[in-house]
Amino acid sequence: LRLVVYRSLKHFEAQIVDDFEGKTVLSASSRDKSLKAKLKKAKNKTDISKVVGEAIASKAKKDNIETVVLDRNGYPYHGRVRAFADSARENGLKL
Repeated sequence: LRLVVYRSLKHFEAQIVDDFEGKTVLSASSRDKSLKAKLKKAKNKTDISKVVGEAIASKAKKDNIETVVLDRNGYPYHGRVRAFADSARENGLKL
């Protein structure tokens, strides 16, 4: 399974993809309505990435997904991408 990351100027999105079946298993985004309350407390875009990391890790736990490979999608591993990955690791996802 592959954890794909996408970041825009305002939002951060992540999805877990199964390449063998060509399907998206689950996803989390800063646009999700279920995360609105937590996102209002976020002070900057790095905090938004952390909230999305927590959300994807909790969804993965519910689906019994433990280990994934991080696909940075060409983005450097610092800033928002690093904050996302660290948050996902802290909440039980093995990258």
